[in-house]
Amino acid sequence: MDIKINNIDGGKTFDFGRTSSDYAKYRDIYPQEFYDRILRLGLCTKGQRVLDIGTGTGVLPRNMYKYGAEWTGTDISENQTAQAKILSEGMNINYYVMPTEKLDFPNNTFDVITACQCIRYFDHENTVANLSRILKPSGHILVLYMAWLPFEDEIAAASEKLVLKYNPEWTGCGETVHPIYIPECYNEYFEPEYRDEYRLNVHFTAEGWNGRMKACRGVGASLSEERIAAWESEHKKLLSEIAPAEFDILHYAAIALLKSKNG
Repeated sequence: MDIKINNIDGGKTFDFGRTSSDYAKYRDIYPQEFYDRILRLGLCTKGQRVLDIGTGTGVLPRNMYKYGAEWTGTDISENQTAQAKILSEGMNINYYVMPTEKLDFPNNTFDVITACQCIRYFDHENTVANLSRILKPSGHILVLYMAWLPFEDEIAAASEKLVLKYNPEWTGCGETVHPIYIPECYNEYFEPEYRDEYRLNVHFTAEGWNGRMKACRGVGASLSEERIAAWESEHKKLLSEIAPAEFDILHYAAIALLKSKNG
């Protein structure tokens, strides 16, 4: 499903469903430290019902399933949801093709709502009241984000530059360490409880990093098949010249935890 947001990529349409196979293979990359920090907040553990909105291929529910929470995932993309179901075989995780703006669950259903890598894509004015409704009293919204740091990592910078060559409108570039932006409309229903930003290294093979970049919004989710193939050919050549077979890419991760005012 094509998505168009005026302040993202100059309003150019994108659809992660176009790159679901690569997304499933190459974007399950969060290191254990990423999950450990969630657990230290006492979230997404046994006894809690958790809704992961914009779940994509179910990376968060799948990796945190072993900690005992009861997980549900929703996503606007049929292709992404299909991949999530395949990758979650043997796990009792419920996935639904459902836009975040139209979540259809009973009142007071979830202890935690997670949003990982997707907060920028929602119509918040038409979402926040419903998120508050389906959370239990004193429930939490946990917003998570991770991105490479092109001004501190030479390989990331070179890969990013190549994406911009093929997709100059792409705005997913130039990241620096900063807090997650939470729209003001959340203040009516939630209060900030915790935030954190921290650097971390993410390990890749050359193939894995190529796949990660290919599955980003600026390439696989928006370019034509012909331009994706041209980009990939040039990117593989670039990596053979500037990168070893395996390497770390410097990233930062960010957390924003909101608590419901209904408690």
